[in-house]
Amino acid sequence: MLQNSRRAQKIRVPHPSQSDGWDVSRWPAQVLLLLFAILIPAAPALTQSPLVLKLTIHDTIQPITAAYLKRGLDEAATRHAAAVLISMGTPGGLLESTREMVADIEASQVPVVIFIEPSGSRAGSAGFFLLESADIAAMAPGTNAGAAHPIIEGTTMDPVLKEKIENDAAAFLRSYTTVRGRDSAAAEDAVRNSKSYSESEARKLHLIDAIAPDDTALLAQLNGRTIKRFNGTTQTLNLANATIEPLPPSLRERLLTRLTSPDLDVLLLFCGGLLIYLEFHVPGTIVPGALGTLLVLLAIFGLNLLPIQHTAVLLLFAAFILMGLEAKFTSHGILALAGVLCLVFGLATLVNGPTPEMRVHFGVAAGAGVGFGAISFTLAWIALKARRNKRLLGAQALLGLTATAITPLAPAGQVEVRGEIWRATLPPNTQPIPAGTQVTIRAINGLTLTVEP
Repeated sequence: MLQNSRRAQKIRVPHPSQSDGWDVSRWPAQVLLLLFAILIPAAPALTQSPLVLKLTIHDTIQPITAAYLKRGLDEAATRHAAAVLISMGTPGGLLESTREMVADIEASQVPVVIFIEPSGSRAGSAGFFLLESADIAAMAPGTNAGAAHPIIEGTTMDPVLKEKIENDAAAFLRSYTTVRGRDSAAAEDAVRNSKSYSESEARKLHLIDAIAPDDTALLAQLNGRTIKRFNGTTQTLNLANATIEPLPPSLRERLLTRLTSPDLDVLLLFCGGLLIYLEFHVPGTIVPGALGTLLVLLAIFGLNLLPIQHTAVLLLFAAFILMGLEAKFTSHGILALAGVLCLVFGLATLVNGPTPEMRVHFGVAAGAGVGFGAISFTLAWIALKARRNKRLLGAQALLGLTATAITPLAPAGQVEVRGEIWRATLPPNTQPIPAGTQVTIRAINGLTLTVEP
């Protein structure tokens, strides 16, 4: 009972005058300490470093590049990234793909920073259009941008067509450089006069917003900067201690990018065509035909992503027809030579790309054309020669062979041919032949050979 009484005394609220009990006046402080202790573990989540998603575009601008950019911008929006950093270096590319990429950048929910790096890189032609479309345009020391005059390879433009294309490209560039607050006149000069700018010149002309040696230095410059988005809203960049996370192209994107190489497509078409041709002449092997079909389909798929010149396709068809005629008719190589020339020029002009990287190099076209022509013509000649050869099976295969008389032929007797003994006879009015004489088989009548000396 005594212990219970003491316990009861301990749990009673003490009188304010007692110094060793709970002081009601201190409860607010104690509650704050308790809440502070609970919230401490959540502090790291509140101070998590901002995310910057980094894309790398160091290739020509084509449909696969546009798909890669679209995927990166969507993922950045899904993950609520602070910015998208695009490391770029390109000689140019297709205007249609460039328009698609510019539209995606303008509609991006996340600020887009395009950085021409490392030193020695460039943003030529289509790359300049992309650079000017970004929320933040930046260049590393030793880089250049510009030379954005549109061209149509393999075509001599008349003055009216040239002016129309220039005006269209210049208006497209002005449509967003004005919104971005950049010098539209200097940007348009890169289109009309193929002007190219170093990083310092571009900064002085207000074509770019920053110059930095690397990604970290660039983000440090941009931290806290307020930018105007394409939709007219303003946003302050919070990039302090930002985490840069690379987003490389997927395996599918890397494979398709390789297939957009015109030289590779020509070689795939060359190898696939030879394998299919071999399958026709050696039927039943299956493997050459299946592998050749796969290579041809891959080449066609890659060429479908590139601007194809239809007159070059007609030259390729003409080349195959001429080579086929050479195998059928004797022209002393004239048809074959014409076919090879059509093949070489057809391959050389097959892809109508705006940059040398997006065209078939003449060395590749010449090597593939001459090689394909020589190999296919040789195979056709061998096959035709084999069809014209005499039969090697049955009694008819003995015609024209040389036999040895093992008995006198006067006019009938026996001869040996290919290790076999046959009954033989001489044509009428032929002098008898002694044993051991070499004779030629001229006809076969049942099991009797007609021979002549």
